[in-house]
Amino acid sequence: MLNITKRFPGIVANDNITLQLRRGEIHALLGENGAGKSTLMSVLFGLYQPEEGVIKKDGQVVQIKDPNDANALGIGMVHQHFKLVECFSILDNIILGVEPCSHGFLQKQSAREKVLALSEKYGLQVDPDALVEDVTVGMQQRTEILKMLYRDNEILIFDEPTAVLTPQEIDELMQIMKNLAAEGKSILFISHKLNEIMSVADRCTVLRKGKYIGTVNIADTSREELSRMMVGRDVEFVVHKEPAKPKEPILVVEGMTVASKLHNNNAVKDVSFTVRAGEIVCIAGIDGNGQTELVYGLTGLEPLVAGKITLCGQDITHAPIRQRSLLGMSHIPEDRHKHGLVLDYTLEDNMVLQRYFEPQFVSKAGFLKRKAIRDYANHLIEQYDVRSGQGPVTVARSMSGGNQQKAIIAREIDKDPELLIAVQPTRGLDVGAIEYIHKQIVAQRDAGKAVLLVSLELDEVMSLSDRILVIYEGEIVGELDPKTTTAEEMGLYMAGAKRKGA
Repeated sequence: MLNITKRFPGIVANDNITLQLRRGEIHALLGENGAGKSTLMSVLFGLYQPEEGVIKKDGQVVQIKDPNDANALGIGMVHQHFKLVECFSILDNIILGVEPCSHGFLQKQSAREKVLALSEKYGLQVDPDALVEDVTVGMQQRTEILKMLYRDNEILIFDEPTAVLTPQEIDELMQIMKNLAAEGKSILFISHKLNEIMSVADRCTVLRKGKYIGTVNIADTSREELSRMMVGRDVEFVVHKEPAKPKEPILVVEGMTVASKLHNNNAVKDVSFTVRAGEIVCIAGIDGNGQTELVYGLTGLEPLVAGKITLCGQDITHAPIRQRSLLGMSHIPEDRHKHGLVLDYTLEDNMVLQRYFEPQFVSKAGFLKRKAIRDYANHLIEQYDVRSGQGPVTVARSMSGGNQQKAIIAREIDKDPELLIAVQPTRGLDVGAIEYIHKQIVAQRDAGKAVLLVSLELDEVMSLSDRILVIYEGEIVGELDPKTTTAEEMGLYMAGAKRKGA
């Protein structure tokens, strides 16, 4: 990609960027949220047309007008927010657009055999008949990768592929990427996670605010050097916090059971725990062990089969979502597109989604106070460094994933909640933003708030939490102290090999 420039209203997303990919290499693309990484890859995949610059493949200039052109050139992409049809099966999603037909009839059997052979070869276990809406995020990721392999693509773009995976799945994915590169496929790997880049990439290109900073050989660099190139300053990788001083219970959960949408069993089984003011309790586990349903039950997105939830001394087991919010519950959701934002609203309207009815934002006659909403949004945008092309009037859909995440975190923490439920709060954020968000979460704790953190990032769990509850198959199987436990011990609990009292 030579001298690529791509502009959007109010912003130059890619400013004269050159990127060269060799056959059989894993090339990492690193940069802050909104640095232009996904935009650059979308240009390569034909989703955007650049204003300037050319793309060459095997020495020839090529025109990529849409993803079909990209596929024809052997370029495939796994997007940060998956492009899957939720009501289709995994098999149907993989063959969509390249369906094997004979005399006008769909030949699914041959496709199924090819998919199963690929999943066996690369260790990407999937159930081809499961509906996408019913499977875990990790399974959706595998579906996207199989979609590329099914099309025999030779240039594979992974956009933040590990943002939603467990540590074990990440190790598997790294191995899969190495195997693919060893077969002569070329991989472009967008990531914020410096450890992953150091362990798997051959070379790394760094972007900052839409500009090209440089390309380095991984063998000759360090995490600190990469983070300095990316953020433009030194970043602290350690969370500094005082010991917790827990006070009265804020959230009390007794015998909570939540049904599963996937099968007849319950996803959460008779779970009881307490979160007190001034502590961070983390629920750790491998994706798909009931964390999602647990949070849905607490926040009112799903009804309980049994059990009782008390917030600040009030029974909220059957309370509507707004009442839970008004009682002091904030929720940073796992799926920012589905439950975090109204994507076609502006940033300022998203910032007041749960507060627009408060006197400061609405007149007695019921009209929204537009200036108050804008001032409030501008205050949060500045405080949390939410970057967008047109400030508060930017449509949420057009923002980068990391900046969408920052907007949600700003809104939820600024409500000054008694209980902050943070699910994967730093998913898809760069090191600078993660450092800031971790400080905010610790500040909430130190201000006497209760924090319930749900995270798949072992490092985050170990460094942020005061107590760790491990969930396995819908049950709490262990309570660990991060000061005395190890990642290995936690892994045993997470895999179900160890239980408390066993």
